[in-house]
Amino acid sequence: MEIRSPQNPEEWEAYFLLRYKILREPWNQAAGSEHLPDDQDAIHVFAIENKQVLGVARMHKSSPLQGQVRCVAVDSSQQGKGIGKQIMKYLEHKAIENHWKEIILEARENAVPFYQSIGYQIVKESYLLFEEIQHYTMSKVLLED
Repeated sequence: MEIRSPQNPEEWEAYFLLRYKILREPWNQAAGSEHLPDDQDAIHVFAIENKQVLGVARMHKSSPLQGQVRCVAVDSSQQGKGIGKQIMKYLEHKAIENHWKEIILEARENAVPFYQSIGYQIVKESYLLFEEIQHYTMSKVLLED
């Protein structure tokens, strides 16, 4: 398995397809809603094996010393295998390369234990997505290697 950025049109299509399948389709959101206006400015990463995308995420600069992770999704059949942890480790390394001191994210309630297990802390309860998915703002201070 490789953890890296998509590099060609087929990989980008598979990246966005997984993002849609996990984060939008279950809530009857329209195809295309998985694309965000600032995607072109973000760092994108995926886990890929045998041309199958197993997990995806993106991160953008949210302030001079801070990055924000969004759109973390792992294929349902691959959850619990450490793929999300590897993706987050990759993004944390990229944040340190960019001299960012902190990563923030908005975690769905069911993902809070995952993020806590890799060192993120709840800052506050935030918004309700699709009128049913509670989110929590979480943060992790990064230590340079």
